Amino acid sequence: MADPAREQLDQSEQRDQVPGNVPGPDPEVEERLAVAEAKAQEHLDDLKRLAAEFENYKKRTAREQASLSTRATEHLVKELLPIVDDLERALEAAEEHEEVKLEEGVRLVHRQLASALEREGLAEIETDGKFDPHVHEALLSQPSEAEEGSVIEVLQKGYRLGDRVLRPARVVVAGSKEANGHGDS
Repeated sequence: MADPAREQLDQSEQRDQVPGNVPGPDPEVEERLAVAEAKAQEHLDDLKRLAAEFENYKKRTAREQASLSTRATEHLVKELLPIVDDLERALEAAEEHEEVKLEEGVRLVHRQLASALEREGLAEIETDGKFDPHVHEALLSQPSEAEEGSVIEVLQKGYRLGDRVLRPARVVVAGSKEANGHGDS
């Protein structure tokens, strides 16, 4: 199968080799060139349009992300406003020296705040059983009757939000009984 471009080149070279024949513009080549330039311009226009559409997409996505963040913050603040109100009432009771009402108010605020955070997906990290370095932070290791490596005291609760650890539980871990130098001997 012959290559048409190769044949055209050969014909052009043969014309150029004839004495007295001055090469001129070949109308067929010029037509092909014009078609190729038109296609190239069409592709360039398509590329520019696609680039503009992508830039608009990025801007729209950024606006939507900012809007989503604002709505999430607004939702959380609405959840916390009643808790702030109850805390203010508890403080007013403290000024009047009504200790019973103060304690009740603080307990109410604590329950409401814990409930609001729970609705947002906050969960307390379990501290019963073995020490887990993925969710616990060991601050101390103490000799204990408990099984070595188990959590014996929680110094600060830890929390997860969904599957992410927001704050590890700070704990005291049981060490070996002999660690304090007072073995059973």
